[in-house]
This record gives sequence, C-alpha cells and structure tokens, in this order.
Amino acid sequence: MVKSVHEIMSLNPVSVGPTATLREVRDKMAEFEVRHIPVVDENELIGIISDRDLGRILLAPLESEEEALEKRLDQPVSRHMSSDVISIDTESEIGDAIDLMVEYKVGAIPVVDGENGRLRGIVSYIDVLRASRELFL
Repeated sequence: MVKSVHEIMSLNPVSVGPTATLREVRDKMAEFEVRHIPVVDENELIGIISDRDLGRILLAPLESEEEALEKRLDQPVSRHMSSDVISIDTESEIGDAIDLMVEYKVGAIPVVDGENGRLRGIVSYIDVLRASRELFL
C-alpha cells in the first residue's frame, strides 16, 4: 500500500519568521534536535535553513576583523535562507518525496497545503526510513 506524505510527516514543525536571527535558529535546532527549520511568514512557507547552511555561514571566513561571529549570529535568517524551497503537497506519495530528496540532495522537505501554500509539516529522510522499515517487519 502506497502511503501519502501526510501519513509520515512530522506535524507542527519548528519554524521561524523571516526576522529571526541565526542565533535563534541555532538555539531552536539544538533545543528541538532538528536539522531543518522552515521559514514562514503568516504560516506561508517562504524559505528553509538547514544545519549545513548554518555551519557554512558561521564557519565562513570573516570579511574583516570588525565582523565578529557574534555579529553574524544576529543577522536575520531571511538574509541566508534558501528561498527556492523544494516543497511537496500533503497528498503526494512518499516515493515523490524520495525522488525530490535524491534529485535535490536535501534531507528534508516542507509539506504544504497545495491550495494555499501553508506549511503543514516536514518530511525528513528519517521519516522515510521509519516508514520503509515497516515493509521489512
């Protein structure tokens, strides 16, 4: 039986608004033990940031001695998020999510309501692995 994405997605994903700082993103990732955080504006998906993005940003060489890591952490997430977000509709099949993850080399995909683009959940490779495990039990 083919499952839909909404059957395996994580509901109510941790998200931030576009004015959240990278510090807030880092802290939420640690607190909620997540690696991907959707960026929403009035619950509409406008971007996503991953732990890889955050690491790349924070470990990039400083442009000048005046630019401290602390200053970087206070920058808004909207400055660094991926705004070309790969997303999937709640009724899509799990196989479609897998295909997108492989094609775009991403570890999680926000799940949106196809009618209005509102964030409904997030499906990660861990969710997919858990669902596929049922096939072998």
